[in-house]
This record gives sequence, structure tokens and C-alpha cells, in this order.
Amino acid sequence: MVNMFRLRMTSSLFSLFLLSMSFIMAAAQPAGCKIRITDKGLDMCNKFETQRFVEEELSNISMPEMIGKEGRFQYTITDVKITELNLTHADLQFVPEVGLLFDVQNSSISLSFHRRILYWFFYDTGNINASAEGVNINTVLSLIRDDEGRLKINNITCDAKINKMRARFSGTLGKVYDFISKFLTSGMRFLLNQQICPALNHSALVHVNAMLDTIPVRTEVDQFIGIDYSLIDDPVVTSRSLDMHFRGMFFDLSDPTNTLVNYAVNPVIREYDRMVYLALSEFFFDSGMYAYYRAGVFQMDIINEKMPKDLEMLLRTTYFGTLFMLYPALVDAPLSLHIAVTSPPKTTIKTSGATVAMTASVKVMVLPPGQSPIQLSSMTMESKFNAKVSMKGKRLAVHADLRRFKIFSNQSALESLALIPLQAPLKTMLQMSVVPLINNWTKKEFRIPLADGMDFIEEVVEYHNGFIVIGANLHFSKGLREMITGGNNQTETDSNTV
Repeated sequence: MVNMFRLRMTSSLFSLFLLSMSFIMAAAQPAGCKIRITDKGLDMCNKFETQRFVEEELSNISMPEMIGKEGRFQYTITDVKITELNLTHADLQFVPEVGLLFDVQNSSISLSFHRRILYWFFYDTGNINASAEGVNINTVLSLIRDDEGRLKINNITCDAKINKMRARFSGTLGKVYDFISKFLTSGMRFLLNQQICPALNHSALVHVNAMLDTIPVRTEVDQFIGIDYSLIDDPVVTSRSLDMHFRGMFFDLSDPTNTLVNYAVNPVIREYDRMVYLALSEFFFDSGMYAYYRAGVFQMDIINEKMPKDLEMLLRTTYFGTLFMLYPALVDAPLSLHIAVTSPPKTTIKTSGATVAMTASVKVMVLPPGQSPIQLSSMTMESKFNAKVSMKGKRLAVHADLRRFKIFSNQSALESLALIPLQAPLKTMLQMSVVPLINNWTKKEFRIPLADGMDFIEEVVEYHNGFIVIGANLHFSKGLREMITGGNNQTETDSNTV
């Protein structure tokens, strides 16, 4: 009994060990896709979008009504409005191991509000124009990977301070009331100080995170495959860049758990000269080929008008003896080729460029009228394609060109010799029929994980051993406010997420 208990205990511990090791191996897999945003890209974001967005958010601050008494004076302040913000010294920078810092120094805010003042029996109303000077705001945004693998802001540390505030009165007793401006502006400065950080906190945690929700994590590419862009770890922040490591894996929509294990080289981004960099490993492309292979896309029939006449003539000549001996009644029956990729294509990336190796079976079929096709022969086709990667906006495309081609018989070496005359016309057929089929899927321009309204321009593609790196600058086709508004709408209506 004791031995049985020990055996079960040992078995349970061993199973737990294997399960733990599987999780560790899954977590240790390298990224298939990496994106680096450099300090130059951050400067672009700050100059054109972030500063404008913060100004808009602070302009919407609502101030509570102020009611108070000073000696014989009783006052009420209402309708506080921010009329102008001048964030002259605003900076956006990386905070190593944390996230981002938005820092505003020595800036100013102009306000207007309505006053009602009672002094003994005198009652006066009017507008007050005030200015807050020496405005300093220090906001640190902590960036993490959430449970779904999205980039998110999870914490904000904010400190706001206004050094001084001045008020200018209008109305019949404007000059008389100047002496009470000190305690009025002190109250206004206190209230404004209390409102700045909550406004920025809400903007980041609600609005900006809503925009980050629009970045695809696990989404459909077409009716056959999807792609997983979930982060595999928290973003890596240094003083010069923000690095994000994505799974970068395609999957078959009909069987999403059947995926490749990533044994590819971990892509490395070393550059900082451009605003943004995208690195893609061989695994990124191999997983796409594997997903399409699993979905049964890589097969086709060459028949009737798709069959080149010279190829049909050569096939009929090559297999005339077989037809005449075995199926004499079918000598004039139509012929067809059934081409099916027999294993997932393999991508190889070197400094000289990228290639894709593919092996397929080619079956020569005769088509009797009203009957099932009859196989005359089977051959193996080995081909290698040059793959050219391009980027447009935030869409990635791959164009294939046939580089090498070879066929041989699965039956005998003698038949392989007989197939030599078919090499040239089959290669032509491959270029005319199969290569366009491959490009039909790869030209669909897979989206990379960037927010709507943010695009790559001036792209440069560099090939390394095991991965490619695309360096580019950023272009904003939408303002940050529009990106956020569009993001909220997309979150409600998007039905393509899987």
C-alpha cells in the first residue's frame, strides 16, 4: 500500500514537473516579431500629438463653484473656463524599466470665471480673467503587458504645481476689489492644482488604453488563417527606446491550437537612427506557411484552359505508351495535373535575401468523360523561391519569384529521365499558375501591431541571418484624439477578433 502511494506520488510529481517544463519552454520561446520605438519616434509623437492632446484634455477641466467670505466681503465664483494653455516647455521621454514621462515646465494657463460679490449693501457682478504661471506637471506612465497580451498603461504617478496666479477684474468696482484677488487666486490655484492630475489620469487610463485596445492581438487575416500579436513579456524600456516583443505567429482558423514551435533565431534590433523598427524572424513567415498548409490552401488542379497547350502536348507524348497500353479508349481524353504541397514550406533568411523552399507532389491524371480521374503518374517537384518583403503604411507584403525548380519520378529513375523534356514547360506553368497562387495569399498585406492612424514611411528593409529588420519613420494620418475616438468605435463594432 505504501509503495503504491509512493508510486502515485512520484507519478504526480513527474507529471507536474513536465507540465511546469512545458510552460517554461513556451514562455522561453523567442519573439517572432519585435517593434522598437526610438526617442526620435517619441519626439515625433510629442511634437505633433501628445502635447496637443494634453492641451485639449486640460481645456476640458471643470471647476467647482467657489463660495467664501472675507471680512465684509461675500463672494461666489462660477463658470470657470480655461481659455488658453501654453505648454511651451513640454517633453515626452522614456523612463528606463518603467514607461514614459510627460514633463511640463514653466508653462501658463489662462482662465476666465464669473464673480458675484456682496459688500455691505453693495452688490457687484462681472468677469475675471486670470492667468496661472509657472505651471509644472510631472506625469509618469507605467507600461505593462496585460493578461490578453496587450500593451497597457497600468499606473500613473502625477504631480502638478502652479507657482502663482494673477487675476484682473472688470466692472464698476474692479479696482476696488483688486485687493481681494490674493485670497481668490489662492483658492483658484488650489482647485486647479487638484484638477490637473485627475484629468490626466483619466485621459491615460481610459482614453489612451482604449486606443491601445484597437491594436490587433489575435485577429483574422482571411477566411483561412489568423495571427497572434500578443506580447510575450512586459515592454522593455531604456533611455533611448521602447521595445515590444510579440509572439508573431499565424494559425489555422479551423485548428488554432495546431501551431509551430518557435526554434528560430531571436531577432535583434541594434539601430536607433530611425523613429521605429520592425524585426521579423523566420518563424514569423514559417508559421504563416504552416497555417496555410494546414488549411489546405497550397493545392490546385491544372485543367482545360489552365493547361498550356505545349505542356499538354508533351504530357500526351510522354504518357502515350501508358495510355495506349492500359487505356486505349482514353487516348484523346483530357489530361490534368494535380499539384499539392506535401510539407510546410520553409523560409531561410540570410544577409543576401530571403528564400522559401517548397516540395510538392504532381499527379498526371486522365479525365474519362463521366468517370473518376485516373492517375497515370506521380512525380515530386522541388522548388525554391526568392521572397521580397515590402512595407506600406502598416501593411506587410511578400512577393515570390521562382528561383530553382526540379522534378523527378516517384516510380523509377528511368521515368525521371523521361521527364527531362517536361522540365521547361512545367517551370513555365509553375511561373504562370502556382507562383501567382502563392502571391495571391502573400500580397494580402498582413497588418502589423500599430494603432490606426500611425503608419510607416521611408521604409528600409535589411536582411540578417535568421531575421529581417525594417527601419522607418512615422507618419500620423490621424490626430491622437481622432485615433482614440475611432478606437472606441472600433472596439464596439469589430467582429474580426478571434
